[in-house]
Amino acid sequence: MKRLLSGIKPTGYLTIGNYIGAIKQFIERQDEYENFVFVADLHALTVYNDPDELRKKIRAIVGVYLACGLDPKKNTIFLQSENPYHAQLSWVLECNSTMGELSRMTQYKDRLGKGTNESISCGLFTYPVLMATDILLYDADIVPVGLDQKQHVELARNIAERFNYRYGDSFIVPEPVIPKHGEKIKDLQDPSKKMSKSDDNDKG
Repeated sequence: MKRLLSGIKPTGYLTIGNYIGAIKQFIERQDEYENFVFVADLHALTVYNDPDELRKKIRAIVGVYLACGLDPKKNTIFLQSENPYHAQLSWVLECNSTMGELSRMTQYKDRLGKGTNESISCGLFTYPVLMATDILLYDADIVPVGLDQKQHVELARNIAERFNYRYGDSFIVPEPVIPKHGEKIKDLQDPSKKMSKSDDNDKG
């Protein structure tokens, strides 16, 4: 059985975009794939989050997973930070990545356009490698993502191929799976931008 992996960062309460772009795909494939679905709490550390609020949002995401129909008997549901190998492998993969390829990542460039390097955490710069780690650590064959996240799976593929070339076959090279409908859900109040769970407007 092939393996699916995906996770959601607990930086806000989930939107319809999270359901269409991610959770719906987990549920539709839970009988067909070995699903590993997690809460990406380490990724939430790239910007400051109030610890108490973060804990609430972690629990809320798990509750939404279950309420939407994710069966815990058919899925491995876990908290990213509970497995220390995420951080350990991320360091190894960072040493096999280049600053050039990380500086081309869209989210870093977007944030840089709004400020300076001094205002951006090192974690935000390197977090795409942690995303690659999430994928490669569990030998994922497919990764359901929205169109805006495809670049991160492509980075994971590049890192896996480079590592396998240098050190021998170690990682499965994953494939991104983008939904036919809802690949990029727009904000309901401002259709020029993507819907975001970190947006304070609960109508968006």
